Amino acid sequence: MPRPEVLEQIKEAEAEADDIVAEAESDRDERIDEAREEAEEIRERAREEAEELKAERLAEAREEIEERREEILEEGTEARERLVEEAESRTDDVVEYVLERFEEAVHVQA
Repeated sequence: MPRPEVLEQIKEAEAEADDIVAEAESDRDERIDEAREEAEEIRERAREEAEELKAERLAEAREEIEERREEILEEGTEARERLVEEAESRTDDVVEYVLERFEEAVHVQA
C-alpha cells in the first residue's frame, strides 16, 4: 500500500476514533445529567414522603393528646362529683357538730 494511502487511512481512523470518543463523552455526560435529575427526583420524593409522615405523626400525636385531655377532664369531673357528694352527705354531721360546740360554748359562758 502506498504511503499516502496509509497516512490517509490513519487520519481516517484517528478521526473515527475521535468521533467515537466524543460520542462516548457525550453519552457519558447525558447519563450523568439523567442520573443527577433522577437523584434529585428521588430526594424530592423522599422529602415529600417525610413531610407527609411528619404531618401524619403530628396529627396522631395531637389526637392522642386530645384523647388523654378528655380522659383527664372526665377523671377530674368524676372526682369533683364524688367530693361534692361526700361533702353533701356530711352536711348534717357538720351542722350537728357545730351546734354541739356552740351549745358547749354557751354553757361554759353561762
